[in-house]
Amino acid sequence: MCGIAGIFRTDGGPVSAAALQQMAAAMMHRGPDAGGSWVGDGAGLAHRRLAIIDIAGGNQPMANEDGTVYVVFNGEIYNFPELRRRLEIRGHVFRSNSDTEVLVHLYEEHGPDMPAELNGMFAFAVMDVSRRRLLLARDRLGQKPLYYFFRNGRLAFASELYALSKAPAFPRDIRPQSIHDYLTFQYVPDPHTVYCGVRNLPPGSLLLSAADAPEPRVKRFWRLDFQRKTAECFSDCAAHLRELLRDAVRRRLMADVPLGAFLSGGIDSTITVGLMTEVAERPIDTFSIGFPEPKYDERRFAQTAAERFRTRHHVRVVDPGDFGVVRRLVRHFGGPFSDASMLPTFLLAGFTREHVTVALSGDGADELFGGYYRYAVMHWTRLYDLLPAAFRQPAVAVLLRAAPRRTEERTFGGRLRRVLELGATRTFPRRYLDLISRFPETLRERVYGPALSRVDLEPSYAIMDAAFAAAGSVHAAERVSEVDIHTYLPGDILQKVDIASMANSLEVRSPFLDHRVAEFAAALPWRFKQGRGQRKRILRAACADLLPPSVARRPKMGFGVPLARWFRGEWERPLRELLLDSRARARGFFRTDAVEALIREHCEVRTDHSYALWALLVLELWFQEVHDRL
Repeated sequence: MCGIAGIFRTDGGPVSAAALQQMAAAMMHRGPDAGGSWVGDGAGLAHRRLAIIDIAGGNQPMANEDGTVYVVFNGEIYNFPELRRRLEIRGHVFRSNSDTEVLVHLYEEHGPDMPAELNGMFAFAVMDVSRRRLLLARDRLGQKPLYYFFRNGRLAFASELYALSKAPAFPRDIRPQSIHDYLTFQYVPDPHTVYCGVRNLPPGSLLLSAADAPEPRVKRFWRLDFQRKTAECFSDCAAHLRELLRDAVRRRLMADVPLGAFLSGGIDSTITVGLMTEVAERPIDTFSIGFPEPKYDERRFAQTAAERFRTRHHVRVVDPGDFGVVRRLVRHFGGPFSDASMLPTFLLAGFTREHVTVALSGDGADELFGGYYRYAVMHWTRLYDLLPAAFRQPAVAVLLRAAPRRTEERTFGGRLRRVLELGATRTFPRRYLDLISRFPETLRERVYGPALSRVDLEPSYAIMDAAFAAAGSVHAAERVSEVDIHTYLPGDILQKVDIASMANSLEVRSPFLDHRVAEFAAALPWRFKQGRGQRKRILRAACADLLPPSVARRPKMGFGVPLARWFRGEWERPLRELLLDSRARARGFFRTDAVEALIREHCEVRTDHSYALWALLVLELWFQEVHDRL
């Protein structure tokens, strides 16, 4: 796991070695073990290395025998031993035991089609010196990020947005639409970023830039197919899934450094650890964190799982309410991002890194196997469509008057109110966005200042409409799951894990994100995922022997933090100081009087504005800690 950066000039002009060094230095946390760079005619590559495989021989940039192909790579290629054997039969000579070198020779064999050969998580750049061509590629599900911009014949790229900002001619103009979309989603959806002209290469995509081409070309090399369904019975599918997951775990144990696993005591992490104990040759180290508030504390479930598999279990009680952690994290993200679970994820990664360099996780299982309550909720909201439009609005209004006020989000009353509010939304995609958005449209309109009010913003619904239009699923709930895989999973979950872990120089691998597992999941009928009163039904069946009864029966908790309470207590002061600051007022993005009213309503327990206030707080911190310092 590493940090990569580079510059390619289509006009063949000089590339600054100093600029490359600055870009790499901004990612020291991603690669504290080694660094390197290469500069040629009109091109340069830089790398920071976190040594995992072939510690002595895997330094980058890495070249072929005659120096006509150079590679910088972030990630892991889990099928590199098979690829290496195949390439050696073809006559390629290897000088290291690194998975990176496979990319060099695979490019020589397959050119830009090479990403389809890979099983792994990756973001890499291949500079073809003889053809004056640059290839960028990002893994199928978006585990590893890759940011870039193209301006006046100069293409620059990096693993992190802040590192990219060190490149010459970096566009510093804020894209107002991205601020609008960020408040809706908690992140800026691919391919855009918060800056005009700066993009994030979408998952499963590659970019080609050549000296003889006026603009870079982006194309997808992979997308899940939800239309072709298996004819296998449930029990056969469960057995097949078990073998796929077992092999995915086995491949992810490849490392020349200490390795462990996150263990929350939920189904996904418990299955991951259970499979690790089946294939590992030594005892497993597992890690979990606890919180002072029982409502957010999963320690007892993690301990049960650890005892079941006899792991060397490590636990630490943490206080995610340390506001200094928020400031540090915002700097690492480089762009606005407000999923509050980034706080405990960062603390867990830091604790884990004290013992190991690589950790396995259960990320991706909920999206692939129907783990979220909201999929069932969306399925049942279709009942709203049976009501005549003229009757629906008055009926919903009556129900909302009788429902509890939303003074706390993570309560039955708060969730009930949110579901009832969906009755006022007409289309299925917009209904889903209303369900998941933490910053309602009416609230955004209330707080927008002149910097947002005077531009013609596209509704964020357009993003969701397009995602649903591209989905191939027939079943309504599965269509939501498919949309999540292409939006929420890479934009939120995987971005959070990548930044929070790499900020601590920790590599995180998820067996559920093996593309073979994902393709198998897409081919399953929805009733195999959610049915008979169960979520992740087939996953539970495939791994039933690995799940202690208390873990199998427990409700989903999520990795939450008590934002509502913090903003009414120890965080009220920094909240007011930042959001009502003269600098925030001068930016003109939000009306200070409206923001002050939100704070007052929340602190007086009239309603729960915690997620909206958190999004505004993170945004202002990002301006002060990152953007204003460029």
